[in-house]
Amino acid sequence: MTVAADISQAPALAAGEKLPDAERRKIVWSSVIGTTVEWYDFLIYGTAAALVFNKLFFPSFDPVVGTIAAFGSYAVGFVARPLGGVIFGHFGDKLGRKAMLSLTLLIMGVGTFLIGLLPTYEQIGIWAPILLVLLRLVQGLGIGGEWGGAVLMVVESVPDRKRGFYGALVQLGYPLGVITSIGAFRMAGLMSDEDFLSWGWRIPFLASALLVVVGLFIRLRLHESPAFQRVKAQNVVAKMPVIEILTQHTRTFITAVGLKVSEIAYVSIVTVFSISYVTSKLGLPRSVILNGILIAAIIELFTLPLFGMLADRYGRRTMFILACVFSIGFAFPMFSLLNTGDPTIITITVAIALSLGQGVMFAIGAAWMSELFDARLRYTGASLGFQVGAALSGGFTPLIAAALLAWSGATWPISIYLIVLALITLSATLMAPETAGKKID
Repeated sequence: MTVAADISQAPALAAGEKLPDAERRKIVWSSVIGTTVEWYDFLIYGTAAALVFNKLFFPSFDPVVGTIAAFGSYAVGFVARPLGGVIFGHFGDKLGRKAMLSLTLLIMGVGTFLIGLLPTYEQIGIWAPILLVLLRLVQGLGIGGEWGGAVLMVVESVPDRKRGFYGALVQLGYPLGVITSIGAFRMAGLMSDEDFLSWGWRIPFLASALLVVVGLFIRLRLHESPAFQRVKAQNVVAKMPVIEILTQHTRTFITAVGLKVSEIAYVSIVTVFSISYVTSKLGLPRSVILNGILIAAIIELFTLPLFGMLADRYGRRTMFILACVFSIGFAFPMFSLLNTGDPTIITITVAIALSLGQGVMFAIGAAWMSELFDARLRYTGASLGFQVGAALSGGFTPLIAAALLAWSGATWPISIYLIVLALITLSATLMAPETAGKKID
């Protein structure tokens, strides 16, 4: 009996509906836990960039320029994400999803831990920001390859009619990562400002080592994706997935990028730029905006699965259109509400912006981007579309917002920027095929 025949007869190759419930639950929650660790590692950098990196790694700059430089180093991680998507997507489509998930988690963990050990500008001068940027590149490579694998492990293993819901469950890793990263900085922030700047900020980065060990233990126990096993058994593994995506599926790739740009811009404004804006521009304690982000993330634990269920029932396109309309309509009111300086209003504003401006598209995007591509190209296609959109919009949004605020002294250019991106996503939504409930293999 051939190897291909052995694989084709394995239980794991059965359609998602035939997988044992226990195996399906294991795949889903293993992906959620592993993705939480990845997002924690990636997100603590954004929080630190807004709170301390401008003081510790770019102190020779004017405060405004230092903030822009810190957000610039934050953007580097997003620039590296498409490269991570290409590299790990390539091997994920050729060798399998499971191995790439463990490798990306390890890469991310090492990069994050080393940031916690970095000397500051005061200690080693210009080498401090250089090393910081290099380690941010490592983080970007890791998250760039991780997301696609985690999503595909789930989407390729569940019933067609429930892909939106289960894909949204994987996305729970993001709000859980926000909660753990913000919580870590809140605990570190209980110390004096002097101690926090001296060594307290390092704790969230060093603590990631424990989370990575847990994540690796879980991921190494997973079975390979049934869809990839079918591709391998049928001997149709892509030789150069990225080349095929860019040359033979260009329209689909551009559509996937467009679906991402509005959502990632909203979340970057709310969870990164707003920290600096509320603390520096409005002069409020950092606890005000951190509390708002924390509560919003807790709300998303319930709304993300709900949006996934609604997308299974009413379609991906309908939900995306509603989210784009909200993003356009809330772009100006969001800053007006933040400018009140009222902690309660700020908390509610952040919760609404994250739940509707980001949450709807983020919840549905996991399944929809995966559904746009065939199984033999899916890891590369979904990862590259997601990560290029994230790089173009999310990585540069805090930097652009800070520059627009410095240029105009007002927030209206930032609101216009968000509206333009929402219109781009709306156009991509109208271009994309409706895939809810349809077979994708």
